[in-house]
Amino acid sequence: MSHVDSQVLQTIIDTAHDHFFIVDGRGKVIDVSPGAAAVYGLSREELRATTVQELVERGVLKPSVSLEVIRTGQPAQLMQQTGTGRRVIAQAHPVFVDGKLERVVSRSMDLTDLQLLQDEYALLQQRFSEHLKRATPTSIGDELELDSLQVRSGVMREIALLLKRVAPTDATVLMLGESGVGKTAFARQLHAWSQRSDGPFIDVNCAAIPESLFESEMFGYQPGAFSGATRQGKAGLLEQADGGTLFLDEIGELPLPMQTKLLKVIQDGSLTRLGDTQPRRVDFRLVVATNQDLASRVEEGAFRLDLYYRLNVIPVTLPPLRERREDIPVLAELQLERLNKRYGRRKILHASLWSELMAHDWPGNVRELENWLERAWLSAADDVIGSNTRKSPTSFANATNSGILQKEHSSSHVDTLQLGEQESLKQAMERIERDILARLCQQLPSTYAMADRLGISQPSVVRKLNKYGLKISPSSMKTHHQRSE
Repeated sequence: MSHVDSQVLQTIIDTAHDHFFIVDGRGKVIDVSPGAAAVYGLSREELRATTVQELVERGVLKPSVSLEVIRTGQPAQLMQQTGTGRRVIAQAHPVFVDGKLERVVSRSMDLTDLQLLQDEYALLQQRFSEHLKRATPTSIGDELELDSLQVRSGVMREIALLLKRVAPTDATVLMLGESGVGKTAFARQLHAWSQRSDGPFIDVNCAAIPESLFESEMFGYQPGAFSGATRQGKAGLLEQADGGTLFLDEIGELPLPMQTKLLKVIQDGSLTRLGDTQPRRVDFRLVVATNQDLASRVEEGAFRLDLYYRLNVIPVTLPPLRERREDIPVLAELQLERLNKRYGRRKILHASLWSELMAHDWPGNVRELENWLERAWLSAADDVIGSNTRKSPTSFANATNSGILQKEHSSSHVDTLQLGEQESLKQAMERIERDILARLCQQLPSTYAMADRLGISQPSVVRKLNKYGLKISPSSMKTHHQRSE
């Protein structure tokens, strides 16, 4: 390394906001950034005079991310507890020379800084909300055309207004909220408001793609890249989003190796297909969504801190339906309109049902409301839903579920609950789970219906079906459509 390069490297270390450690292949501390002293409770000189093994023994840090890299030879990320009582997130990368581990470069960030940033954002969001509340309803309505978004509540109109203001930019938007609150609908509307509205909107459910296929699906592949690859090759989902919007739902389920690759695409603006050596430029607006606490996932080491920062530019939290009941009537009417158009009849809800719709908590949010309305529509004997045998959201769901349970029970065998020879408890539970899912695949028309029946999220159903190699039976979908005709 030249003297100039050495000076550049030293300047980077000395001025870094993150806390850098450079250790050799045996754990000896070569250098640290000045800010590390405040976090780890030792001066820069004291840290450079020791090893990471000694620091762990003295309780200065635990565990050591550098020791993990020395042990495995692979990059690592973990949470550390320092001797000063701080919690930091640490990442480390190996440096090999001629196949030998010569250095480990690690950087850590005090999560106190992250909490301060989150608190600052929460304060700004509160001030923005108060500003909107001071505006007159007419002024908000004049400024905001909701287009396809069906919302009446003040909080959702505030969110829609924020998104409309952000839409002309390319800022990354992070949609947060419970499963079924409408994150996809808001992402589509954000795309429609953007300058990329003429481009593609690529909707990707990160939880629905098997990990073994994730790279080829996301990045595409060249002809002959692997066994089974098509002769023409294939553009991946990232490439298909070029010129438009890429919506990554369930981003918290993105495998760590894919997180690294996605971060590189975001940073470089290019990707390389499997089996190719030439990078391809891509230009898309990124919108992501999750029902998980990504900050907690970062602390657990399941989500990259640097990717979290890249995604958490414009965080938008969509409240659950129970906290915005004013939206229930318009959402219900919209779903009835869709059902009437789909099935070619004009059905309405009995007036007595509206109070129960408004009172129900809808733990599955908009998706649960839509699913309940479809079941009620299909079961209604005449054109007024609930006019003869009234079914509330709770009682209708219970009646439907009990019917399925009875069918399951009647078709099951007593020995299903018995452990087989050489079968572990885990294996038995997986066998029973697969049996239940296989039966529901024959009875229900979609993974959303299965999720509603099982009380879990639709991505969880997709993962379980992929795990056991199960698919929705075409006969169950056909039966569902026949009953609706």
